[in-house]
Amino acid sequence: MMAAAADGLGSIAIDTTQLNMSVTDPTAWATAMNNLGMVPVGLPGQQLVSDSICVPGFDPSLNMMTGITPINPMIPGLGLVPPPPPTEVAVVKEIIHCKSCTLFPQNPSLPPPSTRERPPGCKTVFVGGLPENATEEIIQEVFEQCGDITAIRKSKKNFCHIRFAEEFMVDKAIYLSGYRMRLGSSTDKKDSGRLHVDFAQARDDFYEWECKQRMRAREERHRRKLEEDRLRPPSPPAIMHYSEHEAALLAEKLKDDSKFSEAITVLLSWIERGEVNRRSANQFYSMVQSANSHIRRLMNEKATHEQEMEEAKENFKNALTGILTQFEQIVAVFNASTRQKAWDHFSKAQRKNIDIWRKHSEELRNAQSEQLMGIRREEEMEMSDDENCDSPTKKMRVDESALAAQAYALKEENDSLRWQLDAYRNEVELLKQEKEQLFRTEENLTKDQQLQFLQQTMQGMQQQLLTIQEELNNKKSELEQAKEEQSHTQALIKVLQEQLKGTKELVETNGHSHEDTNEINVLTVALVNQDRENNIEKRSQGLKSEKEALLIGIISTFLHVHPFGANIEYLWSYMQQLDSKISANEIEMLLMRLPRMFKQEFTGVGATLEKRWKLCAFEGIKTP
Repeated sequence: MMAAAADGLGSIAIDTTQLNMSVTDPTAWATAMNNLGMVPVGLPGQQLVSDSICVPGFDPSLNMMTGITPINPMIPGLGLVPPPPPTEVAVVKEIIHCKSCTLFPQNPSLPPPSTRERPPGCKTVFVGGLPENATEEIIQEVFEQCGDITAIRKSKKNFCHIRFAEEFMVDKAIYLSGYRMRLGSSTDKKDSGRLHVDFAQARDDFYEWECKQRMRAREERHRRKLEEDRLRPPSPPAIMHYSEHEAALLAEKLKDDSKFSEAITVLLSWIERGEVNRRSANQFYSMVQSANSHIRRLMNEKATHEQEMEEAKENFKNALTGILTQFEQIVAVFNASTRQKAWDHFSKAQRKNIDIWRKHSEELRNAQSEQLMGIRREEEMEMSDDENCDSPTKKMRVDESALAAQAYALKEENDSLRWQLDAYRNEVELLKQEKEQLFRTEENLTKDQQLQFLQQTMQGMQQQLLTIQEELNNKKSELEQAKEEQSHTQALIKVLQEQLKGTKELVETNGHSHEDTNEINVLTVALVNQDRENNIEKRSQGLKSEKEALLIGIISTFLHVHPFGANIEYLWSYMQQLDSKISANEIEMLLMRLPRMFKQEFTGVGATLEKRWKLCAFEGIKTP
């Protein structure tokens, strides 16, 4: 506190007639610098810190916005006063001369006088140890240099209470604690006394402090309320009540594009309130019809935005292509630099940097290339037809070659269907463009119907394409089974050939006749045929349940009535009348499990290609 009040006492004016040292004496200025920036004794001067800087603070315990805390001019680093002297150097207080008295500092070796805890909003100080002969005028003369005094309450017991106008003036008064006060040049005990200045707790100070706190709290609440009001979303406008006049105005607003959003909200509120009755039904119907007329405008806007989006995608793709081209050129420069013809002329550090740059550019180039390829894949909608069969290394048998030819035919059919699908898609796009151009004419309904029909046709073609793909997968599985059977048969033939060779050797050694050799060959052929029949029976599984047997009987009767065959959809529609839970896939899998009873034939060309099932069970029966 003593150091905090040093700045305030720097402005106390001292009578120059009582100076006992020269102003030009360098020791006086050295002493002033040692006394924390105070002007030399006896020299009037300006305060180092103005009173406007010391603003009372706001109590942070109220958890509200604080004001500016009191600034202690002696705090180091503020730049208001010179930095304090080292801690080992004691602060030297000077003698203060006034007109009626003289203030002598206490012994520097004694501890500084203690003070109580400062009350909030304190503007009043307690001054004890006054001389018995000290008057109120002398007290005011000493302490008015600290600031404006609003009241002095002097007691008969050598103490008084001084109330200042501002809180920061109390800090200046505390600085005088510990000084010995002597009136004039008298040595009488009644004319001298040791001052003790301390904080005093006054009800007026606390009341003013509370008023300021409440005022700041009100300002904070008002500021927060204004902030909340500013951030609160605006309330929706009030919906007017229904009347014929308001309905007529609303019908006009519905026809205006700029007021449509507001008008449709009012119309919705009226309908939800139950304003529609027999009397107002026609009027509401006309307003609903007006709302419906805006669908065309909205569709036009949507089409415009879609076109803008497509153009933006195309621009992005072109820009990405240009960037990728530049990346390729940069990578080519790095690759050319790493060749031995130019690489030998670079230093080791330069080679390291070039290698790092080359790797980084290649990573960026690959990332951009993957992004561009992803965009192209999305546009082209590539189908998953990249599965390629391994080419056989040996000759295929007749049944295996037939399956391969059938798989190839299905693949060609798949390609033709995909091309037709692309043609339909292009046709749909052309129809969309024509629809956008002729949207405001009376032919819109016809175009919509055509578009829906083409969409349904395209969906049907996609379903047919998926079905053909499933058939292709089944044929591939059958082809793999045929390959396995072929390998098994070849292995069996090799074993039998080895056995035959061994038998021939035994015949030559034992001297058997040629008839025995023929019997062995016939036996070998019979074993091969029997193994083939076993494989065929193993491949065609038997019936699993009574339901499947019943289905086979019904299907056989149906196909016998239709000698030219029937497609799976026609057969499924007939079977669904008997069993509604059966699916076309189940019927087709059942027919494929019995190849000796049912066979599959293809009729038509291109888009008219159709798959039919026929009954072939009676073809193997020969009349005697």
